[in-house]
Amino acid sequence: MGHDKLRKFAENETFACLLQPDAASVLDKSADPSGGLVLRDHPIKGQWNAKMFASPAPIVLELGCGKGEYTIDLSRRSPSANYIGVDIKGARLWKGAKTATEERLPNVAFLRTRIEFIDAFFAPAEVSQIWLTFSDPQLKSENCRLSSPVFLERYRRFLKPGGIIHLKTDSRFLHEYTKAVIAENGLTLLACTDDLYGEGRQSVPESRLKSVCGQSAVDALFEVRTFYERMFMEQGYKITYLSFVIDHEGAFRSPESFDSDYWRSVEGPRHFAHAPGKKKTKD
Repeated sequence: MGHDKLRKFAENETFACLLQPDAASVLDKSADPSGGLVLRDHPIKGQWNAKMFASPAPIVLELGCGKGEYTIDLSRRSPSANYIGVDIKGARLWKGAKTATEERLPNVAFLRTRIEFIDAFFAPAEVSQIWLTFSDPQLKSENCRLSSPVFLERYRRFLKPGGIIHLKTDSRFLHEYTKAVIAENGLTLLACTDDLYGEGRQSVPESRLKSVCGQSAVDALFEVRTFYERMFMEQGYKITYLSFVIDHEGAFRSPESFDSDYWRSVEGPRHFAHAPGKKKTKD
């Protein structure tokens, strides 16, 4: 492990806005493992507004937040809400936590954990909205997609009635898959575009998104760009967006009509430049 990572990990321990629970604190190892992952509640569950923020307010999550650019910018734009960025990578979270600390932002927190464990940390109706920004499309594993029925069921356990999920992505595969999930389960679609900075500039502001989430959410879509968003746009990929309401009773169903082979075939490679002079390609 490099010295810079070690430095960031050490500094992470000093940030009051960053919660880094050990996985053992939420895994119930006494339960029968044949039934799948069994979690136990973390003490912060149901206590975020009381213990992590200056004042109570609606809570908005960003799952897979990376360096926290979106979480930080949303918090600056909307001080009337509390924002929590979630990621498993401590070196990435360091950037967001350091910015929040240096700017003394009262409505920002970060949680270092696997998203599979997310419902161990939030109580029923504790969260108002979820942002999924440039999530891994998981081309070969449906249950690992953050908009799959498996994850929607997790989100439903802690979202308020009428809770909203936003998906902003460069992956047409993930965009079309999520649209199919929405249609299969009869969920309410608030806004949808497969070219946010093209026709989406007109269709999204005219959608139901503004009336439900406010002008700041619409503005953020066009004005806040993460590291990965800028990188993918430079490679010529269009940015897609959709938002929907989890207003479904009963089990969530996988979309039988989704042609995964076709959308996988047109996905295209991504180039990840991690350091000057280095380029990594992901198909």
